Amino acid sequence: MKRAIRVTVNRTEHVLSVEPCETLLDLLRNHLNLTGAKLGCDQQVCGACTVLLDGLPVSSCTVLAVDVDARQVLSIEGLAEGQELHPIQHAFLRHSAFQCAYCTPGMIMAIKALQDQVPRANDDQIRHFLAGNICRCGCHVEILEVARAILGTPSTPPREVLP
Repeated sequence: MKRAIRVTVNRTEHVLSVEPCETLLDLLRNHLNLTGAKLGCDQQVCGACTVLLDGLPVSSCTVLAVDVDARQVLSIEGLAEGQELHPIQHAFLRHSAFQCAYCTPGMIMAIKALQDQVPRANDDQIRHFLAGNICRCGCHVEILEVARAILGTPSTPPREVLP
């Protein structure tokens, strides 16, 4: 049995009828045609579906749509101001921090949440905050540079990786 919910997505209020088993990702993609958040693992592991719910990063693949009733969602599509990209989006371009770009929207939203919550994050905080987002193309170094640039954190020498 469908349930009516009222949710604000990207600063626009919507009244939608959703099935109890639909996820926030389903709501975004199927009801609102917002396809930036992607289904990657369907288990809250990869971060490709990351959006902000009331300002906090969540895996939209595991949040039920009925649970976002009367709440605020910000997806990658709502980050830019009109045609002007958000500074984090510009930084991804400037640092070449993507290849296939599948993970990019989730990474950007995670960095946005970090910027809002810990504006002067250090390297360990950045790494901790991005631990739930995986880049399969291997752009982690560039993505860390984006976060450092946005947060004003100085670059540090790469850590040694043990075999």
